[in-house]
Amino acid sequence: MLDHSPGPGGAWQFRWPSLTYGKVHGMHALPGKELTDADPARPSSEVISEYFEAYERTFDLRVRRPVDVRAVREGEGGRLLVETSAGTWATRALINATGTWDRPFWPRYPGQETFRGRQLHTAQYPGPEEFAGLRVVVVGGGASGTQHLMEIAPYAAATTWVTRRPPVFREGPFTEEIGREAVALVEERVRQGLPPKSVVSVTGLPLNDQIRQAVADGVLDRQPMFDRITPDGVAWNDGRHIDADVILWATGFRASIDHLAPLKLREPGGGIRVEGTRAVADPRIHLVGYGPSASTVGANRAGRAAVRDIRRLLAGEPVAA
Repeated sequence: MLDHSPGPGGAWQFRWPSLTYGKVHGMHALPGKELTDADPARPSSEVISEYFEAYERTFDLRVRRPVDVRAVREGEGGRLLVETSAGTWATRALINATGTWDRPFWPRYPGQETFRGRQLHTAQYPGPEEFAGLRVVVVGGGASGTQHLMEIAPYAAATTWVTRRPPVFREGPFTEEIGREAVALVEERVRQGLPPKSVVSVTGLPLNDQIRQAVADGVLDRQPMFDRITPDGVAWNDGRHIDADVILWATGFRASIDHLAPLKLREPGGGIRVEGTRAVADPRIHLVGYGPSASTVGANRAGRAAVRDIRRLLAGEPVAA
């Protein structure tokens, strides 16, 4: 197992300090070891990193880190060559679990380079205190955008929320059936070789008491997407302009799969066509944390399915086309 991060916990170790464990959507336990007695007031980065560290120690998982995987290429004798900062490995099969955290998505808008204030992405979000007394525009209609707004509003001089599409709020509990339906919609895209969308894009945002209060207080007063960025704010073609000191892009992430480019797995639609976790173009490659398994809603069975498929491949059993 090769991990480019400095320690256990994957992307969780980089989450902002104010995202406490009690605020996360849920953490599914890994096989054989429950996450118990976690303090909901502690930063999720600490709680989950410690859990992963204990898991690795309990099961003697010998993870090499930090190791950067630079490219995966075709080798000899049907093996893949994994080129890294720590040397090259030859392997008969590969589970790619690189997720999305390393590829924050920054949209481009006219005038963006002229903005005199600060621009940052969710991946760099330091917590709300740094925005004290500032005018902040938050871009993005997902869970991160709404969380940032609700945290920043008590500190900032003003906040403005802009999204490309009107946000969809979901009433009622997030049931297992809703989760399965959401995963199925994302899965259908990767079956077609299209770039995956996030699960939250099809589940909507949960309408809880905190969200209702933020709507009532005007914090979650959504504005349509601006048309351009000016040196001192954002502007719309109808003449409206909002002054801003900060633009916070809560615009999500893309799959971190550039190291697989030498294998030419991408379809004309821009994504990798996947059945379950297996790349259709190369049954030696399995993607976990891609498409439907990129959130905890869809990741439960992904690892187990990948291992089952790889065992069949290594045993010489037929793999479904």
